[in-house]
Amino acid sequence: MTGVLEDRFLAGRIVAHQPARGFRSGLDAVMVASAVPAAAGDTVLELGSGAGVAGLCLAARVPGCAIVGVEFVGSLVDLANSNAEANGMSARVRFEQGDVLHPPAPLRRDFDHVFCNPPFHGEENNSSPQEDRTLALWDSGGLGAWLEAGMKRVRSLGTFTTILRTDRLSEALAALPERGLTLFPLWPRTDKAAKRIIVQARKDSRAPLSIPTGLVLHQSDGRYTEAADAILRGGSSLALESLSR
Repeated sequence: MTGVLEDRFLAGRIVAHQPARGFRSGLDAVMVASAVPAAAGDTVLELGSGAGVAGLCLAARVPGCAIVGVEFVGSLVDLANSNAEANGMSARVRFEQGDVLHPPAPLRRDFDHVFCNPPFHGEENNSSPQEDRTLALWDSGGLGAWLEAGMKRVRSLGTFTTILRTDRLSEALAALPERGLTLFPLWPRTDKAAKRIIVQARKDSRAPLSIPTGLVLHQSDGRYTEAADAILRGGSSLALESLSR
């Protein structure tokens, strides 16, 4: 297939084609997928699904769940559905073209879980000249609208999960409910400040905000820590609520 590169995730369990030029999913997609507390029989919606990597990683970890992704760029929708078919998951993982803030009518319903890896890089002036990459990275100040759209599609006591740059956290807290939140930092190393944070909201929960210790990604020599490797290569779950107790 021209114009695309083959990437492998979860130690090769997922093989995905992604655009050779422009944004390609990586660590963030795998991490946010690992944090979605889906179980067999659950329905899951992904907002801004790109080439489908995060949804396919979740499907690999939870074989019994049904996932639908909504993506604005038609060529990425086609690529994501092709990836689902190539990985033998098209029967329960599909992707549709649409606007995250105004999804297609069949998706305007409640899901057990909603998640996204949103375009969280703000309004800086160095946005990419490649249109698809710009859409994937730059939200032009609309992060809150993405999060509110996600919460709107979650059933009562279901979850909404996202991964953000830490300097966008205040915007996220302004858009999400005060109760039922878990904030899970991802530390590059033990001596480095967290640059990414996973935010999970359980809808209609009365639990107080929780901030677990988080996860250190790399050892001093640059290799992944054992805990990070278990997720990124082993496909383990990052059970945020159990870590917050």
